[in-house]
Amino acid sequence: MLLVFILFFVSIAGIIGLFVLKYWEARHQRLLAPNARAAFDTQALRLKELLVALAADLEKLPPEIMHLSRLAIHELALALAALLRFLERQAHRLADLVSYKHRFRRRAPRSEFLKKVTEHKNGAGEEQTK
Repeated sequence: MLLVFILFFVSIAGIIGLFVLKYWEARHQRLLAPNARAAFDTQALRLKELLVALAADLEKLPPEIMHLSRLAIHELALALAALLRFLERQAHRLADLVSYKHRFRRRAPRSEFLKKVTEHKNGAGEEQTK
């Protein structure tokens, strides 16, 4: 914040200095450093042309920024999906490691009731009733 205040007051002092210089030139009826002033004028005109060209380029910039941001978000989503897939595999490995039933395999139920429910659920029970 201190830098901003210093820059502001230096700018104000520079503007006041230009007004004082203009007043002094008008009062004494002479120009101070006319060659340097002409060089500064040409540089100022060149800077103005560059700023106009920059403004035209900036008008084209928002669609390009939107395209680049869409690509960046897409790449971020893909990287996040890959990370989540990796974490899922690691979670399964951890669950398998801490489980007392390593390499769990689903078997048919031993209970007659559960066998009947499974058969009915798979559609085998409907065919028997008809």
